Amino acid sequence: MKIGLVQMAMAADPDANLANGVAKVREAARAGAQIVCLPELFRSRYFAQREDPAQFGLAEPVPGPSTQALAAVARETESVVIVPIFERRAAGLYHNSAVVVDADGRTAGLYRKMHIPDDPAYYEKFYFAPGDLGFKAVDTRAGRVGTLICWDQWYPEAARLTALQGASVLFYPTAIGWHPNEKAKFGAEQRDAWRTVQRGHAIANGVYVAAVNRVGLERPAEGGGGDGIEFWGTSFVADPLGVVIAEAPVDRETILYAEVDPGRLEEVRHGWPFLRDRRIDAYGGITARFLDDPS
Repeated sequence: MKIGLVQMAMAADPDANLANGVAKVREAARAGAQIVCLPELFRSRYFAQREDPAQFGLAEPVPGPSTQALAAVARETESVVIVPIFERRAAGLYHNSAVVVDADGRTAGLYRKMHIPDDPAYYEKFYFAPGDLGFKAVDTRAGRVGTLICWDQWYPEAARLTALQGASVLFYPTAIGWHPNEKAKFGAEQRDAWRTVQRGHAIANGVYVAAVNRVGLERPAEGGGGDGIEFWGTSFVADPLGVVIAEAPVDRETILYAEVDPGRLEEVRHGWPFLRDRRIDAYGGITARFLDDPS
């Protein structure tokens, strides 16, 4: 199975971003990609750099403009498309979501981001309710896959619960980068930690991991303050032993391709049977916020 990750730079115009996404999905499908994934919130620049109620106007329902346009492309190209959106569920209720569109244009699955950050220039709790659909894997014409989103990347529980449902690939649409004034001091270690934790998910679960990021410096809208975020690209695919088999550049748009081999999952899991040796009888504490009993 060939997958394509669309690493994009976002324009100010949502319609231009949708058109760019559509064109790149077509290009990836022409190159043989059976599953194509777009970056998190690809229809707009990253608006959560500040709290601004006007940005709720960017949200759209499911189905809506993005899913309808890309469903048509999925049918046309007979490819599976992962469409991240700013989902308007109801007035005052919004999610950071990803729709899996199957190769016939039908919606195969909807995932709502479960872990919502609230950090400087990542004020997502203002915009998004936490997901309420749980972690899930969905069947598509190209195989069974799972979709998580950005901040979910740091949580082994999310990867594990998705892999336990039979996903062979975990897709992570992403919007992550450096604060420009921190890049020189912390940039290398921040990006390395991001890559390392996701490679760990691949190893611990014996699955492929595919992370797709945006690129470019995006500053808040006029009056927003701050230096912006320099999105670090570096979209990559890791195999079930955590080997990075494809990686995009840090600073430009590209479509990253990788071959996903189900036989590789079998091979790795035969030698590293982590799922077999899990002590499911001993993990009850994982549902506690923190185990602070001094005894």
